[in-house]
Amino acid sequence: MKWRGNRRSSNIDDRRNQRVSGIRGGSGGIIRLLPAVFRLLGFKGTALLLIGIVVLAALTGNLPVLLSLLGMPSSAPTVSSSEPLQETAEEKERVEFVSVILADTEDTWSAIFKENGQRYTPPKLVLFRGVVNSACGSAQSAMGPFYCPADQQVYIDLSFYDQLKNQFKAPGDFAQAYVIAHEVGHHIQTLLGISQQVNAARSKMSQVEWNKLSVKQELQADCFAGVWAYHANETRQLLEAGELEEGLTAASAIGDDTLQKQATGVVRPDSFTHGSSAQRVKWFKTGYDTGNVEACDTFINR
Repeated sequence: MKWRGNRRSSNIDDRRNQRVSGIRGGSGGIIRLLPAVFRLLGFKGTALLLIGIVVLAALTGNLPVLLSLLGMPSSAPTVSSSEPLQETAEEKERVEFVSVILADTEDTWSAIFKENGQRYTPPKLVLFRGVVNSACGSAQSAMGPFYCPADQQVYIDLSFYDQLKNQFKAPGDFAQAYVIAHEVGHHIQTLLGISQQVNAARSKMSQVEWNKLSVKQELQADCFAGVWAYHANETRQLLEAGELEEGLTAASAIGDDTLQKQATGVVRPDSFTHGSSAQRVKWFKTGYDTGNVEACDTFINR
């Protein structure tokens, strides 16, 4: 990709030198005794006992101690800075790359929103190592990159790119850019009110129905990533020969069927939450071929 020397985004929150820690309770505590208490006092008696203990602990200032005895965390995870950030030359280049790609998504989506009489508010991108706190809760690197609609931020541990290359066999700059563009696609869904509608429907659905809706949401983010790629290439000639295939390879490599087959050898379509490899490739290509946001309505039956 022709990314070197391009504008870098100022919306980078680098937390790679931060460590997440917190107070945790024991493995069960008093909770393990509840079955015996229940048999002795019954449901109503047990409930009244617990309420009385909690009220007494709160009034005497011993609530944290009680929570610890119950086997529950007594405080939210805290963040503490470690020594100065250490990074390799490769990681430093990845930070620059991610910053440039994020800036390019800002330029693309700002122009698209402006054409529709709207103002684009870009997300922040949080870099972390190992564990990170977000408004959606604490997350580990093993979860992969993610977008949190509650704080409108994208989170990524750059070591994921090693996994993308080595485990998923999807190397290359554009494969890495696709990951960022997909998460920004979820931000577009938040700005357009789509995420809010999806979340509102969740409580009314069975798990299987919710999985199907989640797939549609993820495929739309793939399509939005394709829309970005179309405009980035048309306007700024960002892609070089063969790089579109890198993005398609990445989309295919992280399809639910591919991942399930690699992990267990069994594919269970009802449990898909992101879409099959074929679906992910199809919708990314739809966005890339049309460059049109309206073509990305994955929620209608097709």
